[in-house]
Amino acid sequence: MAARALPEGPAVIPVCPPRPDNESMRIETLRERLRALGAGPRHENRVLRLWSQALPQDKGPRRLQDFMPRALLAELPRIEADLAALARLQSAHPAQDGSERMLVELTDGQAVESVLLPREGLCISSQVGCAVGCVFCMTGREGLVRHVTSGEMVAQVVLARQRRPVRKVVFMGMGEPAHNLEQVLEAIDLLGTWGNIGHKSLVLSTVGDPRVFEALPQQRVRPALALSLHTTRADLRAELLPRAPRLTPEDIVDAGERYARESGYPIQYQWTLIEGVNDSQAELDGIVRLLKGKFGVLNMIPFNEVGGLTFRRPSWERAAEIARHLHRRGVLTKLRQSAGQDVEGGCGQLRARATKPSGRVIPLQAVAG
Repeated sequence: MAARALPEGPAVIPVCPPRPDNESMRIETLRERLRALGAGPRHENRVLRLWSQALPQDKGPRRLQDFMPRALLAELPRIEADLAALARLQSAHPAQDGSERMLVELTDGQAVESVLLPREGLCISSQVGCAVGCVFCMTGREGLVRHVTSGEMVAQVVLARQRRPVRKVVFMGMGEPAHNLEQVLEAIDLLGTWGNIGHKSLVLSTVGDPRVFEALPQQRVRPALALSLHTTRADLRAELLPRAPRLTPEDIVDAGERYARESGYPIQYQWTLIEGVNDSQAELDGIVRLLKGKFGVLNMIPFNEVGGLTFRRPSWERAAEIARHLHRRGVLTKLRQSAGQDVEGGCGQLRARATKPSGRVIPLQAVAG
């Protein structure tokens, strides 16, 4: 059967919010700064490689003054200080499962969350807040404040690497990466080259946006893809993810399957399991219909309870029963425990405790491309 064409565009996409005034927060602007100081390709790449790997700029057997352009050498301490200021640790919350949730302060005082995961993984944020407004997510309740720049994303990785090794980076923290796609892809490109992260160990998570499916196959570094599904019903999905593009679950799985086959990486379908909402037999039948035989895995994550919401987390026994049921019916299903349950660290909760809601939400309107 021929693949169906995706709709021309999402129904609602947030207007780009104000960016930080400091353009040095972008990787491309950092490159321009280095070139203006006389850096050639090897000097530029060396600075980016050592920074992204959390190594000192004087690392190596050769003295910097023996090969570094004089102007760049003189400016290097200031560059290092500017890069170190992109992300500062405000608080850290280690959990019994080996994860560590971090509240990270950015240069302008805004805060995002990063999570060090077991087995040398790291989850980072691509936005301060989020415009999608998922009704079960703390981040979505505050709306979108601003995008996180590519430099700030890599700085989250650097900050984490100063604490422990990081060999996998997932863009699954605060924000919708598709709404900040240019910056996200810029960060992914650096991490997948000089940052020494394997391409399949870079994971971009999205609610499903046509621009993601169009852009990823064209990239030098093509990450693995995680798609937030959460339901097989289009009407329920519109309620749970009110500002997501109006792609049906079938559209999302079709587009994901094409990218999986082209990239060689299985799609990670994300399913937040909410008692009485998306755990019915009809939903399980729908999952089998959509995902059986597909090049992907279903990550089922029991809902992380959030104060002020009436949604309920199913028992672990019930969740395990669902996962076994799906596995027996031909859908590879992994039951995931949200990291840091014992430190009440669901996405957005650390920031919510540290900041008071401002009531400021970026307005939404339909825009092209």
